[in-house]
This record gives sequence, structure tokens and C-alpha cells, in this order.
Amino acid sequence: MEKRLVVFLILSLAIIFGYEFVLNELGLIPPPPPPSDESPTESSPQSVADSQQGDALLVGGDVQGQSKKPASSTSRPQGSGNVEPQTVEVDTGLYRARFNSRGAVLTGWELKRYRGSAPSRPPVELVRQGGKFAGPLAIGVNDATLARELNEGTYRVEQDFKTLDQANPTGHVVFSYESADGEVRLEKRLTFHVDSYVVDIELSHRGLGEFVEVGLGTNFGIVEWGEGFIGAIGPVSMVDGERDVNVPDSEAERQGMIQWAGLQDKYFLGVVIPQKVGTVRVKKEDAKLVSSSVRFPAGAEDSLGFRLYAGPKEYDALRSLEIGLEDTIDFGWFIFGSWSVVKSVAKPIFYVLRAINEHTNNYGVTIILLTVVIKVVFIPLQYKSYKAMKQMQEIQPKIQALQEKFKDDRDRLNRELIKVYRDNKVNPVGGCLPMLLQMPVFVALFNILNVAIDLRQAPFALWIDDLSVQDPYYVFPIVMGITMVIQQKITPTTMDPTQAKVMLMLPVFMTFLFLNFPAGLVLYWMTLNTLNIVQQLVTERLFFPRPRPAPSVGEEAEKKSS
Repeated sequence: MEKRLVVFLILSLAIIFGYEFVLNELGLIPPPPPPSDESPTESSPQSVADSQQGDALLVGGDVQGQSKKPASSTSRPQGSGNVEPQTVEVDTGLYRARFNSRGAVLTGWELKRYRGSAPSRPPVELVRQGGKFAGPLAIGVNDATLARELNEGTYRVEQDFKTLDQANPTGHVVFSYESADGEVRLEKRLTFHVDSYVVDIELSHRGLGEFVEVGLGTNFGIVEWGEGFIGAIGPVSMVDGERDVNVPDSEAERQGMIQWAGLQDKYFLGVVIPQKVGTVRVKKEDAKLVSSSVRFPAGAEDSLGFRLYAGPKEYDALRSLEIGLEDTIDFGWFIFGSWSVVKSVAKPIFYVLRAINEHTNNYGVTIILLTVVIKVVFIPLQYKSYKAMKQMQEIQPKIQALQEKFKDDRDRLNRELIKVYRDNKVNPVGGCLPMLLQMPVFVALFNILNVAIDLRQAPFALWIDDLSVQDPYYVFPIVMGITMVIQQKITPTTMDPTQAKVMLMLPVFMTFLFLNFPAGLVLYWMTLNTLNIVQQLVTERLFFPRPRPAPSVGEEAEKKSS
């Protein structure tokens, strides 16, 4: 009975973790449409103007029943004099940022400590290059003409540094714009820190209208829009203490106290941290294109302070901000949601994983040692499970006899089975319950090995130079499948031979399923199977030795004569 439940659990997990992979392999999931209006080169000023006119996030549009004002380029005099556009660079030990003084927008944010997956392995770029959408830190207002002026106008630049280091740990860049008639003024003051991915930003403005909207651009912080079981990708926000990661069908808004809002992928993040009441606005631009911005009421003359975080999902760096940003690393994900019980198990395991790696400096070795530690912790539970399955195997002939005898009387059969279990002191679900208790640990490890940036591009040995991607030669999945077959062969079972042969298909299915899983996760599963085999062999020999066959009459006589 418990064997059927175990089989059901295993098959359920296989279906949960494998359906999308199988559908993709069979071609039943159509590929997403390519993003429209892509351009690999810098947009011309006219194309930028056209794109910003069409960008509903940053060009006011109809706001609370108001209609757009005419968008003529001659409707307002251009300000800030005849300042030539220029590129402003900020170089720190962690990143290299680039700004364009036309619109004072962010055009590049390279992370020096992280490399892309391309053969040339360039630095990770958080700002999406090309395309028609406005860049990060573009400003939106309810007047479409004024919004265009602010995002096309050339800002004056003041910069008191070029490169930050320990001798010069803090630097400032100020972008200022003033209309020709002096009615509109906008100043963006940015403060950079040498050892932090956080930028302090202060906006001082006059004459902007009813609201000011700070845009994060499109896919800022999304390096790769991955597929499969890797958690949420796209918008992420914390408003009134509630986190939201849903991608809207078209547009969505959240109002309240904004702790932070932005965009994320599996390993990287770009968010603004205003700590102010306002509105988070998210717009789905295309199949894998999402824009995000935050909007606040604006007085006739006012200032707005917030922070920008653009960098990796490093747990300690996010936790040090003390605003819950570390929860964007979703250790609790399981079956289309985030489970607190899994998260509560995952975090201590994550600490242990990093503590072990401080001594090994090799996450492959660390995974093996962590698996051994977890295996040792669960030895008592697994012994009880093995013992229960062994007892069920021993009384299986009695159960089959009762099933045959009372096959037409279900009630009598159930009473007799309960009596057999009671007389033999056997718990029919005793082999399954210990496995259920281990499930949160397995799921927690799955999440840790799948989403922790610590394993990104972390080498192990030989051909495994990145534990966060699949084994290029499929050696680990094949070996894992072999260990599953061996484990099935030596595990006590109550199935008949036909059912046992059918169950041999499970290792084959799991092998194909794990072909595209990260090598670190497959290494954990392969190591766990190997330890299970060793434990079962030791348990079989030490605790459940097979009785020796009784000696024959001739052997007895020979023994007496000797």
C-alpha cells in the first residue's frame, strides 16, 4: 500500500518538474514572438522622440480624463542653452555606468564581477541595448509635450570624479535642465559609492505639473529571460509590505507605501527604493519585454529622494539594505507559488552551504559534503522507512492471500488487513511518512542550487566549469539514472514483477528530465542516490541479515564426525 503512495509521489514530482520540458521537446509550446521594432544601433533623435511619444509609461497620455496636449516641437522653447550632448561615465570597483546628457538617462550598467554566457564572456549588462523604449531614469509628467522636452533636452553636467576607489569612495554627478522661459527646472543629483551597487538620487523640480514619474526602462536588470522552474522573472515590487511578481496581461498599477519596485531575473535586479507613498506602474511591452516605473504627486516646487539598486542578487548585499530585498531570491518556490515552510528550511541550508564553501572554495565539493551532512541527519528517518518497507515485504504473502480470499468483500478485507498490520506491528504508511518529512529539504536544496548566484559560473572539475548550467556532455544525468536503477533493484518492494518492470521506466524518464537541469543540482541528486545505495547495503547486512539456510542431513553428520 505504501509503495503505491511512494510511486504516486515520485511520479507527481516527475510530472511537476518535467511537463514543460517535455512539451518544449515535443514542440507543443510555440516560441514567443520576437520583440518588435528592435534596433541594434543607437536610435536617432527623431526615433527617440517617436518612441517616447508612444511610451505610455513616461509620456502622460490621458491622465484622469485629461487629453494629451499637442506634441509640436515648437510648442515650447528649448532650454539649457546650446549644450552639446555628452556621455558621462562612472567607474567603480563593482560596475561601470554610462549616462547620456540628452535626457539624463542611463544607457549602460556593466557589472565587472559577472560575465555573460556568450563565448566572449563580456561583462553582464543590465541596461537593455537598442529598441524604441526610454531608458532608466527617464522622467514622465502629465504634459506630453513637457515630458518630451525633459527626455530630449540636453542637461548640463557637473561631475566631481571619474573613478571611485578607496581614496575617493564617494562621488557626485548632477544633471540640470531649465527651460528657456525659466518656468520648468529639473535637477537629478546622483551620489555613487565605491563598494555598493546602491546610488542615492535626489530630484529637485519646479513646474512639472501634477505628478512626476521615474521610469526604470524596459527589462532593466533582466539579463536573460529564462524558461522553466527558476522562479519569477519580470516585475517585482513591495507595496504596503506585500510583494508582487506578477506580469500583467497589459498594464497594472499598485498604490500605497512603496518599499521598492523594479525588474528582476534569476540572478540580477534593478529596483528603485523610494520609501514613499506613490504608484507602481508596470506595462507588458511584448512577450519578454516589461517596463516599470514609480509615480508620485508633484507640487509646484518640490524634491524627491530615493535610491537605485542595480546589481546581482547577492544575499548579504540585499539583506544589508534591511528592506526585505533579499526576498527576491525566492528560496521558498514550489509548485507555482512560494511556501514559507520551504523558505524556512532553505535559508539555514544556504548558510551551511556557504560556510562549507569557505573551506573548500569549490561549490562542487561543497555540494557533495552538504549532501553527506544532510544524509547523516536523516539516517534515523530513512532507517525507519527501510524497516517499514521490509516489514511490509515480509507480510506481503499474507496480504495477497487475504486479497484473494476476500476479493468480493471489501469491508471484510479491510478488517482483516488491519488485523494483520496490528498483529505484526506494521504501519502501512511507515515507509512513506519519513520521505514526506524530507520533501521540504529536497525542494529547498533544489531552489538553492537553482537560484543562488553563488553557483553561477562556479566551476567543479574537468569539463564542469559552471554548476548553474547543464552538463554539456550529459555525463552527470546518465550516471544519476544508473544510480536510480541500482537503488530500485536493492530497495525492498511489495510490487509484483510486472509492476517492478514498469517502474524501471522511471529512471529513464528522470534521466531525460535532468538533462537540462543545472549540473550542481544533478550532482546533488547523483550523490544522494549513491549514499542511499551505500546505506541500504549497510542496513541490509548489519540490521536485516538474511537467515542462513538450514544444513542438510549430510552436512550435520559430517560436522559431528569432525
